[in-house]
Formats: sequence, structure tokens, C-alpha cells
Amino acid sequence: MKRLVLILGVAVVSIGLVQSAMAQATANQTVTLAVSAVYKISTSGDPGALTISNGTAGVDALTPATDNSTTYSITQNVANTVKITAHMDAAMPAGYTLMLSLASTKGTSAGSVVISNATSGSAVDIVTAINRGADAGQAIGYSFSANASAGTLSSTTRTVTLTLTN
Repeated sequence: MKRLVLILGVAVVSIGLVQSAMAQATANQTVTLAVSAVYKISTSGDPGALTISNGTAGVDALTPATDNSTTYSITQNVANTVKITAHMDAAMPAGYTLMLSLASTKGTSAGSVVISNATSGSAVDIVTAINRGADAGQAIGYSFSANASAGTLSSTTRTVTLTLTN
């Protein structure tokens, strides 16, 4: 009987030691969370060269050159009033017209918009009322047209800037 009491006593002490060893202390932390305004836009690359090389006899407007090979993607978390504007680094000479169109599943596309005279001070709206979220792999279309009466145009480049703005 003494032996049983001794064994039970050792077991109770052992359980108490195990519980003490398993006891834990706790600490609290305050975590501050925020999400900043995010405006991101990217393109898949540059379009191919737009070279006009055909027309119809008796018609001043030459056959436009087009390119639909590039795409753009956006992410924005600000508002449902965000838009994409476009402008070029220099206006086109008279008689030459560059048009731009952007597809969109998150906003309202303006369709094919003339950007020939849109410079940094006069950017034009291309997509408006863009909802929060992401819009990936949307088509970019360019159309370059000219009048025969404008003459030839040596190969020239223009930088088109797409801006995601509120």
C-alpha cells in the first residue's frame, strides 16, 4: 500500500512538473495595416512599323496602315472614375493622322481616338470609368493614315504615353 501511495505521489509530482514545463507565456502585438493607392499600367511591347504604301486612284486618302499586335494591363484600387489618357512627344504634321484604340473590360473605351495633336499638355481620354481591380491583356490598336496631298513622310518615330489617372 505504501508503495502504491509512493508511486501515486511520484506520478502527481511528475504531472505537475510536466504541466509546468508545458505552461506558456503570451505577448501581444499591435499591427497597423493600410493599403495605399495603386495605379499600375504596362504594355506588352511596341507595335510594328506603320508604313503606308497603297492607295486608290482618284482618292486623296491613302490606305491606312494598322497594327493590333500589342496589349496593355492595368491594376488600380482607387475609384470607379479612373481613366487612361494618351499623348505623344510631338504632334504629327498636317495631313497625317495617328489613331489609337484600347479595349477594356473594366471601363468604357472611347473607340478609335485621334491622337495626332495630343501632346503632354493636351492628353486625350482613351478609356474612362475604369472600375477597381485589374484588366489584363487588353488589345491596343493603332491606325496611321495620310493624304496623298500631304506628300511622303520619312521614317519618323513618336513616343505614345499611356497614363492611368484619376
